[in-house]
Amino acid sequence: MTQQLDRRNFLKLSGAALAAGSGGAVTVGQASAAPAVQASRMADLPKAKGPRLVVVGGGTSGLTVAKYAKKENPDFDVVLVERRDMYSSCFSSNLWYAGLINLEFLANHSFLDAAVNNHYIYFNATVTGLDRDSKTLLTSQGDIRYDFLVLAPGISYDYEKIGVDDVGVQTDLHLRYPGGFVSPTEHITIHHKVREFEGGTFIQTVPSGNYRCLPAPYERACMIAAMIKKNKLKGKVIILDANPEITIKAEGFHSAFDELYKDIIEYVPQMAVKGVDPYKRKIETDFDTYDFDDAAIYPNVRASTLIEHLGLMAPSTKSNQKEANIDTRFYQYVDDPHVYVSGDSRPHPYSKSANTSNTEAHYVAKVLAARAAGKEISWQSPETICYSVVNADPMQAISVDAHYVYDPEKDVITGFSDDTKVYLDRDEAKGQGALEWARGLYRDMFKA
Repeated sequence: MTQQLDRRNFLKLSGAALAAGSGGAVTVGQASAAPAVQASRMADLPKAKGPRLVVVGGGTSGLTVAKYAKKENPDFDVVLVERRDMYSSCFSSNLWYAGLINLEFLANHSFLDAAVNNHYIYFNATVTGLDRDSKTLLTSQGDIRYDFLVLAPGISYDYEKIGVDDVGVQTDLHLRYPGGFVSPTEHITIHHKVREFEGGTFIQTVPSGNYRCLPAPYERACMIAAMIKKNKLKGKVIILDANPEITIKAEGFHSAFDELYKDIIEYVPQMAVKGVDPYKRKIETDFDTYDFDDAAIYPNVRASTLIEHLGLMAPSTKSNQKEANIDTRFYQYVDDPHVYVSGDSRPHPYSKSANTSNTEAHYVAKVLAARAAGKEISWQSPETICYSVVNADPMQAISVDAHYVYDPEKDVITGFSDDTKVYLDRDEAKGQGALEWARGLYRDMFKA
């Protein structure tokens, strides 16, 4: 079945983010434009042999920019700064919970290999500050001068938006019931939860706003339900959705809920979380209190806190998720032609998903290469191809293939393009397509 997406289904962002300072040196933990520390020492890196492009973040967007900027302009001296020393993807992790893939599928990918294969430097360090006046990035392993800087740090959770204001409770909530959309260790914890679940109520929450991977919480609910069904447990999955309806591929998910998991999945729309007690295992909403035996609590998301700490956050008129203050077409920070932000920290209403980040990163690489040569290029839409596995045995999926429309007069992204399609009839071909899609992304990021 093929279905066009209309504008009523298109996610739009409105604003209430804090205004950010501009210029100067900023260190992590301080959003002031005034310098707080002096550069301690330069990082132990070879002397740049061409314009130095520093990319922060080794996720889908950062890895793609690092590879393809070098391909677009071989003169670039590219350094990828990533605080992790081991990679594991967030995308496809739901399949691991149901035993459809192993951990190696997600994690058998090396930052070192990616750097060698694609002729750039992988620098294992944490960003501690930024001095845009001197074009210097401060890190835990020394300072790096750049000609161009791309920040692709991903997302952070915003627990306050689900009524959890106390930092201690936020910490315990994340430790006990992680959302599973930021760090690899969250995936391992949720894997343990799903595989060791003995029955009762498992709650999966869905946040409002433009959160990472719109269909993923519903896919995860299906995979947990598949394990309950396989193990013949007396249990159910309750989906508490802050949205009035499933955010994308609704008909396909509802079909799976009704036909595959009728007595297991309970879908509750328009049920925003207003508070969580991780000790008594209770979730408060405007209407009810829900008790649970286990849960994956997915709070609202914001841009990575690094964006705010470096003073690059958008004003309230542009983002209510503390995203970066960049222009619509070229991902450039508004008053600095040397700094760019790509991936899930950008304020565009595009899906915060792997394929979107990958395809927009291809475009950002072209923007950087053109600007290094004193040229400009036309805007290109990213593409959002997304498979959602809804049945484990046999493995069946639904999917979407979306592009976007830019209005040059208003300088805004107005919605999905007319050629956007969703495929809502689950089948095994799309189940296999989900695996090939992931393998294709891994190849594009890590291979030559």
